[in-house]
Amino acid sequence: MRSRALGIVLRAGALSLGLLAPTAAVAQPATVPPLAGADLLAALRAGDRILYFRHANTDHSQVDQRGMRLEDCTAQRNLTDRGRDHSRALGEAIRSLGVPIGPVLASPLCRTMETATLAFGTALRSPAVREGGPLSPGSPGRFPALRELLSTRVGPGTNTVIVGHAYPYFTLVGGQYPRRGRSRCGASAGRRLRGPGPTGPEAVA
Repeated sequence: MRSRALGIVLRAGALSLGLLAPTAAVAQPATVPPLAGADLLAALRAGDRILYFRHANTDHSQVDQRGMRLEDCTAQRNLTDRGRDHSRALGEAIRSLGVPIGPVLASPLCRTMETATLAFGTALRSPAVREGGPLSPGSPGRFPALRELLSTRVGPGTNTVIVGHAYPYFTLVGGQYPRRGRSRCGASAGRRLRGPGPTGPEAVA
């Protein structure tokens, strides 16, 4: 049962991030060995991690309309029923594993808010999760607010959840959004991503 629940979390795209304190960043190794199985579960139960999820499956017959209001879900691409089921299953799996969850932050779009709310029961709208900042797409300094969130220590005994989008995450941590083998919440199943090293957050699972 425990291994099945952990598998659901991983297939949902939970990317447990090692947080680097600015004063200790230089002393950190360039990469963090990936965690798996019992080691990953122990780390999640110990806290001091950020769990980043891409929103669950969406209806691609819908599109985000230009100039839409963030609270107007009729003008956005929304979750499918399958995506809603997967969001609920993700939350149930995390609770069954005894992983402590603290603040839940979500991009203010309806699909991310709904994913977070169905999985964790609550969510705080956080524009920082999706704002690209003043620089043009492709610039290395994009998504500064999200970088700051991912680089903020959580503290032992709890974990922060961020529900956002694939592109900002991979822009900061490295890698790319997989077009094949998509998982239940849209991230890559079984990937172990590593971040850019001591200058920013690193994915450790």
